[in-house]
Parts: sequence; structure tokens; C-alpha cells
Amino acid sequence: MAKKQEAEKELAAKKAELQDAEDTLVKEKEDIESEADSKFIDEIKSTTWSTPDNDFDWDRDEKGFGNYSDEERTKLENLYAGTFNSVNKGEIVQGTVVSINNKDVVLNIGFKSDGLVSLSEFRDTPDLKVGDVVDVFVESQEDANGQLVLSRKRAKTQKSWEEINEALENDTIIDGFVKSRTKGGLIVDIKGVEAFLPGSQIDIKPIRDYDIYVGKTMEFKVVKINHEFKNVVVSHKVLIEDDLENQKTEIVSKLEKGQVLEGTVKNITDFGVFIDLGGVDGLLHITDISWGRIEHPKEVLQLDQTVNVVVLDFDDEKKRIALGLKQLTEHPWESLDTSLEVGSKVKGKIVTVADYGAFLEITPGVEGLIHVSEMSWSQNLRSPQEFLKVGDEVEAQILTLDRDERKMSLGIKQLTPDPWKNIAERYPIGSKQKAVVKNMTNFGVFVELEEGIDGLVHISDLSWSKKINHPNEFTKVGEELEVVVLELDEENRKLSLGHKQLEENPWDTFETIFTLDSIHQGTVIKVGEKGNIVSLPYGVEGFCPAKHSVKEDGSVLKLDETADFKIIEFNKDNKRVVISHSRIWEDQRAEARMEEFNNRKKEAKAASSAVRKVKDSVEKSTLGDLDVLAQLKEQLEDEESAKKAKK
Repeated sequence: MAKKQEAEKELAAKKAELQDAEDTLVKEKEDIESEADSKFIDEIKSTTWSTPDNDFDWDRDEKGFGNYSDEERTKLENLYAGTFNSVNKGEIVQGTVVSINNKDVVLNIGFKSDGLVSLSEFRDTPDLKVGDVVDVFVESQEDANGQLVLSRKRAKTQKSWEEINEALENDTIIDGFVKSRTKGGLIVDIKGVEAFLPGSQIDIKPIRDYDIYVGKTMEFKVVKINHEFKNVVVSHKVLIEDDLENQKTEIVSKLEKGQVLEGTVKNITDFGVFIDLGGVDGLLHITDISWGRIEHPKEVLQLDQTVNVVVLDFDDEKKRIALGLKQLTEHPWESLDTSLEVGSKVKGKIVTVADYGAFLEITPGVEGLIHVSEMSWSQNLRSPQEFLKVGDEVEAQILTLDRDERKMSLGIKQLTPDPWKNIAERYPIGSKQKAVVKNMTNFGVFVELEEGIDGLVHISDLSWSKKINHPNEFTKVGEELEVVVLELDEENRKLSLGHKQLEENPWDTFETIFTLDSIHQGTVIKVGEKGNIVSLPYGVEGFCPAKHSVKEDGSVLKLDETADFKIIEFNKDNKRVVISHSRIWEDQRAEARMEEFNNRKKEAKAASSAVRKVKDSVEKSTLGDLDVLAQLKEQLEDEESAKKAKK
């Protein structure tokens, strides 16, 4: 507490000393002005004044002062005005430092009074001293206290704006001090004016840490000014680009194909690496990095790594340069073992798997293609991914070798015996075999008898009795299926198999059972627009057309409904059975009508015969017989009327 009081007393003493200094300065100034005024007054007093008694100026004091004539007043005003400079509000003038205290700087700009400027506006000039000349902005000739108001900050800002605008118009370079970091860039102080430096305009390469630029003085170009909001955007990158463009032109002009250059890895992408050749970038494509296959350039190169590269090609106009790294070493095919030939066995690692095959790398830069057809003896083509994957180490046999074209084809199946040799002995025609379902198509089933031995079971050879639309209705992939060898083509490696041939052809028997017009009971198992599929005895399926599916009451047969059907068509070769339900009751009606017709015909014939007999006997009859005849006739007529009534 005591120390605080002592500090306050010391501060008060210093303030008193400063006040005394200011009072002394003001007194000296007043003495100088008083002396000047005395000289001016003596000059006036030396002038002989003559005023007529009748026009005596009663306002004149005892020393002889009073009103002046217009001419005298103008002369006095001119003399007074000549003692200081003309100053207008809003202009920039030069001022001389008269004194400096711990708060303000007193400046003399040649006006009738001195101006005060806060010492804080001179922070950028720590060596400021009395007598220095500085630029200041006239804010006001007189404030409420009659004080001249000046500002060095506004003078600096206005001059800076003028210089910044000139820099934009003339495309000139301007210096600036990086004050701080902000979101997306840096804040730059250009002679008192804050400007924004976007992160993308700092350098041509991506900047990871903006803080390294804070506190540095750098050169910039003004790229944009918003006069409404007083915003300025600057760029340091354009200066680098201009320099690089000149360097590019110079470097490219000296380039030659095959020239070896030293560069630095600037950027790494999926497709290649950009190498900085000292002012110009070149592209090192991923295929030109190594003779061997690589998935990404990072496997070989790193950022900021220094490497030697060879110029493969370049474009003067577009300043594009294609570089190579692997070309600096001998091609691996040149050093390939000379003893390798067709039939030789090689070992390597799978580097790529495609739909058509896989590439086996024997040595870095030397690869051979293993086609999918050379992976297995099986004729049922499968995906290479089922056999191999990247990274597998396998052994293969050379099938073709062209050292000039640097191409090689390989095979894996050749390392195992060909299963098709002596196949006729192992799978004779007519023999029964067990196979595994490997694949299915619309036309049949592919089965495997053993590794490399595949055969086809046609859809028509799956069942004698069932109509199969697709093989998946009959079997599934992976299931075991018994088959019979039907045909064998050893030359073309084709094997035709059957499943239904395991049993005798039941259609020979069906032909005797499902005779034309025979009636059988069946169940509707499928309903369609054109007709229904009906399950008949012994697993036979028949087709009942829509018009033959109508019942006697006019309704139609429904799914899972059981009824009687008549065979109207039987084709053993095509395994086709056409049936009808409507034909049964239609035939019954027809028979009933025919029977009735025949009965009526018989009755009519009998009546006619009786009449004929009566006529024959009329001639022989007596009158008494005529009465009998009349009775008989009457009886016949009654019977005929009764029959008509019954109908």
C-alpha cells in the first residue's frame, strides 16, 4: 500500500513538472506574440493621423486607436494573414514537431495555432524527435476549445489508400506486414490499411501452417478493392507465378528428350507424382515409376524426396513435361534368364486379377498372363477370382514366350495330368455315373464328374414325364445327380449326359394307358389364360385347353379342383397329352339325344307297321270288323296324342 502511494505521489510530481513546462512554453509564446504586437503598434503610432474636428471619432482611445478605414483594415488583414499558412479542413499538410510529452505531440503547421496529435499515432516511429517533419490530416481548424485538430493516422490511411489504388491500377508491387492469422488466410498491414491475404494466394504450393508467415514483411500485389466497404485483397502467389513463368520459359527452352534432371517430389496423386524441377513442374506417371506393378506412387516415393528423372516428352506451348523414373534402369526383360523357354516352369506372385485372367509377376517388370481357360481343365468357364487372388504365390508353365514383344502367356492346369486322356475307358457310353451340379442355364444343367471333366444334361433329358420349364425346378447347384453317358466327343472335349435314361421310357406304357377317348381322373395344378395343367395318374401331366375346362353348369375348373378328363390327343414323341373335361358331358348329352331319337324312330316304325297290317285286313273284314277297326284307330290316335303331350 505504501509503495502504491509513493508511486502515485511520484506520478503527480511528474505531471506537475510537465504542467510547469507547458505553462513556460505558453508564456514564452505569448511574450513573442506580445513583442510582435508592440512593434506593429509602434509602426501604427508613427503614422500621422489627421481628423477634422467636426468628424472626431469618439470611439478612439487615448492612445489613438479606433476604427480603421477599409483600406487600412485590408492592409492590416493582409499583414496578419501573411504571418501563417492557409489551411483547409480535410487536406493533408506537413507539420514540424515542436515538442513531445508522454501524451501528445505538438506540431506547427504554420497556422495561427499549433495542433496536438496523440502520441499513440506515432507508435511506428519510436525515434520521433523535435524538428521532425510529418504529414498530418486537418480534421478541423477549430474545435469547441479553439484548438486545431490534426490526425496522423488519417493522413497515413488516406495516403495508403492512394498508394494501394495506384498499385492496383499500375499492377505494381507493394510491401505489407503480416499482422495475424484469420479464418481462411492472413491479415496484412499495408501502411496502416488492413488487407486480406487468402490462404490460396500465399504460395503456389498448399500451405499447411499459416502461422509461419505471421510477423513477416512480404511483397504483394493488390488484386481487388471494395471501395464501399474499404476492403482490400492482396496476393503473394501471383509474384511467385510470374517468377515461375519466367523460369519455366527458360527451363523448357533448354529441355531435351532423354535429359536427366534432379527434382523434388512436390505432390503425390493416385495417377502419378508431380516433380519440381526448380521452377517448373513435371508429371511422373505411375506407369513410369517402376518396371513392376505398383498400386500407388506412395509405395516408391515420398513428399519432398529428391530424385533423378529423365525427360520423356515436353510441350513448349503448354509447358507440360512428361518424366520417367524406371527408364533410368535397364528393362527387366533384358536381364531375363535366357534358359527360359516354352514348357519351362516358373514361380511368381499374382499382382492383378481381371475378368479374363490373372497376371503373374516372375520378377519385377516381367509378367505373364494366365488366361482363365488355362487355370483349370474344366470346360465350365468360371471367374478367375475362384482360382486366384492378388498376393498368391503360384507355379505355372510357359505356354508362349516373345522376348521382342515382351509378352508371355502361362498356364496352371498344364502342371496336372489331362483328365480327358483315356476318358472313353473311364466313362464309356451308357455307363451310369455320379456328378455334382455346378451351373444351370435355360437349356440344361452343367455337372462335374471329376476335376476337369464336365458334362451337360439337356433339360429334355431330366425327366420322362414332367414338363420342366427351368432346371432349377428339378435340381439345385451343389446337389449330387446320377447321370448316364449318352455321347462322348473326346476331340472337342464334350460330354452329353442324361438323367431320365436311368429309367425305362414310361411313355411306351403310357401309350397303352392313356388311349384316345379314355377317361381318367386328374387335378388342376396350374391355371393359365390358354388352358390348365392337370396332374394325371402315374405322374403324367396333361394340358386342358380353356374351352375344354368348362363344366356342365357353365362354370370353369379352378386350381386344385379334381374332375374327370377324356384323352383327346396323345403324342409319345413330344410327350404331349391333351385332355378335355367338357367333352365328357357333351358326349353324354349327345348320346342321350341319339338314344331318344332312336326310340322315337322305333315307335314311329312300329305304328306304321300296325297301320299297314290294318289296311291289309280291311279288305277281308266284315262290317262288324269295321267297328273293331274304328276302335283300334281311335286307340292309336289317343296314344299318339298322349306321346305328344308328354314331349
